[in-house]
Amino acid sequence: MNGPAAPAVKRTGIMLSATRYWPTEIWKSPWSLPRYRAGAAWLAGILLGICAVGAAAGELSAWGGRLLALLESTGLPAYATAWIWLLFKLACVIGVIVANGLWAVWWERKISAHMQSRFGPMYAGGFHGWAQTIFDTIKLLLKEDVTPAAADRVMHALAPVIAIAPCVMAFAPVLFGTDLAAANLDIGVLYVFAFAGVSVIGVVMAGWASGNKYSLLGGLRAAAQIVSYELPRGFSVVPVLMFAGSLDLAVIDRAQAGYWLGFLPRWFIFYPVVGQLSFLFFLIASVAETNRTPFDIPEAESELVAGFHTEFSGMKWSLFFLTEYGYVLLSSFLLAVFFLGGGAAPLPGLGFIPSWIWMTGKAMLMMFVFLWFRWTFPRLRVDQLMDFNWKFLLPWCFANIGLAGLILYLLGTR
Repeated sequence: MNGPAAPAVKRTGIMLSATRYWPTEIWKSPWSLPRYRAGAAWLAGILLGICAVGAAAGELSAWGGRLLALLESTGLPAYATAWIWLLFKLACVIGVIVANGLWAVWWERKISAHMQSRFGPMYAGGFHGWAQTIFDTIKLLLKEDVTPAAADRVMHALAPVIAIAPCVMAFAPVLFGTDLAAANLDIGVLYVFAFAGVSVIGVVMAGWASGNKYSLLGGLRAAAQIVSYELPRGFSVVPVLMFAGSLDLAVIDRAQAGYWLGFLPRWFIFYPVVGQLSFLFFLIASVAETNRTPFDIPEAESELVAGFHTEFSGMKWSLFFLTEYGYVLLSSFLLAVFFLGGGAAPLPGLGFIPSWIWMTGKAMLMMFVFLWFRWTFPRLRVDQLMDFNWKFLLPWCFANIGLAGLILYLLGTR
């Protein structure tokens, strides 16, 4: 076929200077495109609409109190009211995790597409393929559930449940806004870390029960990685607990209220050196805990086919990915609470926007960082991953705790 001649490419060393905007020259001036300006206008409208709805609705915690009062006024026995309220909160948490899976998969496709100069989903549902993951869910529901002949059928069926159940439980004390949590626990931080670490049992169970050597290797890698990186993840938060003086997530949130010099938020990430190091260590360890690139050793398609979930299909397979995105969301909210002020506004005068809007916005910013990492860094080797944890990350976490103690001591002596 005859087509237009390719433009001559001027080589400068090993760089192709004429292909900076590959595969299309359009991206030299994207704002000149009507559809680009329309997309930006849509995005701005959506964000302004969310803020307007939030300002009109106010704090969701107040609506929760009204709903509980309405339930108590029905005349039901106290134990029935307690159980109905508990099931309602459980349904809300599960709904958040499921909705996050639908949203995060679509968002990751769009982010990866734009990073690679393509569009991603565009047709399903109309506007930018917003219904793509909904149709994917229907497809997974209709797919055949296949269990290998060599697999342990009982353990193979239980593994996805064991993986996702602790994820749901770990969300109980997580703040979605000021005083907006399914459960108020004095030891909320310890509770979250304790339940989040249980999911590794489901991953190892999936690898062993599949009767597949690649799955087994993936399960063992996951056990080694998750158990190892739990240590720096926990120790990275110790300076935050020292500054706040509590394991209660609500107390940690309130400890960051106010501003220095009238404009600089009193967020723990702005504490000199200690805050930045704690944030960085917790972020790195959280990426490793969620098996995300560059720490996706347990899956490693180029080495282990798909790792521990190679022999899973349909909804069993999707439960593992729902768990992964659930833990990404959990880590994002924890980053927002521990280091970014929780539901506090970043600047004075923005308090009319409710805390759940700010909390969600900060969590989405952190989730973007998780997705960004996947398309930026190459996968580490197993030995590099373990060396980085034990020889670098963990020792520096201890040093950071010592520095936090020194700061508290110097402040206490003044």
